[in-house]
Amino acid sequence: MRDFAREIEERKQAGLYRTRRLVSGPQRPELTADGNRLLSFCSNDYLGLANHPANIEALRNALPETGLGGAASHLICGHHEAHHELEQRLAAFTRRSAALFFSTGYMANMGVISALAGRGDTIFSDSLNHASIIDGCILSRARIQRYPHGDVNALESMLRETSGHKLVVTDGVFSMDGDVAPLRELARLCRENDALLVVDDAHGIGVLGPEGRGSVLDAGLTEQDVPVLIGTLGKAVGTSGAFVAGSELLMDYLVQKARTYIYTTAMPPAVARATINSLDVIEQGDHLRSHLDELIARFRAGASELGFELMASHTPIQPLMVGDNESALGLSRALEARGFLVTAIRPPTVPAGEARLRVTLSAAHTMADVEKLLVALSYCRPTLSVPAAASV
Repeated sequence: MRDFAREIEERKQAGLYRTRRLVSGPQRPELTADGNRLLSFCSNDYLGLANHPANIEALRNALPETGLGGAASHLICGHHEAHHELEQRLAAFTRRSAALFFSTGYMANMGVISALAGRGDTIFSDSLNHASIIDGCILSRARIQRYPHGDVNALESMLRETSGHKLVVTDGVFSMDGDVAPLRELARLCRENDALLVVDDAHGIGVLGPEGRGSVLDAGLTEQDVPVLIGTLGKAVGTSGAFVAGSELLMDYLVQKARTYIYTTAMPPAVARATINSLDVIEQGDHLRSHLDELIARFRAGASELGFELMASHTPIQPLMVGDNESALGLSRALEARGFLVTAIRPPTVPAGEARLRVTLSAAHTMADVEKLLVALSYCRPTLSVPAAASV
């Protein structure tokens, strides 16, 4: 236990110590955290659907019919008709043949990747992929090759030099940078090199593409181009759980092989019913995405005018690059003192020397909310110890 205490103290000294906040009430831009009223710019609820009245009503109406708990795994007696209906709805929403409902995005990545590759195979993983992808690759026991972030040329050389069964795994939208993977180029490379392309579109579903159907369809790609699509439901969809979508054969295979699907209790079926309703809202939500685009454009313009270093992102994820851990923490604390909740992101979530504030915007924000944040940033900017560097 002394070793644990020593390591915790070392993390505090390095500006890497993490704490939890106690949030009261529903998730929305104005929330109560640790007893303080704050305007939040750190949620992944990109469309404001986590507290949508119609989704709450759908959940409430489902409970008398479905009950609360899933009670058993899907392969015992937990696969409720509500789960089946959601899987059919997810397949239609993503324009794919079939879908499988997982309990969390982490479990989806762990289960899918480890089922599709094993000893003797090779997985090519973008260097900025989410931790759940990294851990899924490790769990598979396949050989792992990380390619430089978004570097199609480097990946092409690696693929050509590798024989045997190959997977290429990437985020669709990268969670800490907010940029979109070069999906069309990746699909071409996988076709040419007989590799299976897996895309985790956790941060693209609901936000990008026609009717919010995600980054894969935004790139004009089909199930044949991207055979394996993974997505989460706790971000823009506003509910809970995750899914994988693809061919009927793939879903059958995963039911046999994906351990994180086989050996866990099914999600509450009422959540599945609420998710079906939320997908309806998303399909009809072009006005939400248009409003979100306007907020993103205003924030980028204002932050750039203030001298903040922005990243090449047109998504709701708008990181403000800071550099060192203490400066990022200091800026976050200064904003909180002014009533804003914006989280400092530090290693190992991002590379050393690339600490940042991860500003996330939601369709539930107003333009006035964004203006207030920009005013607060103008006052807090002098707390940074790094030179300003403007970039749009």
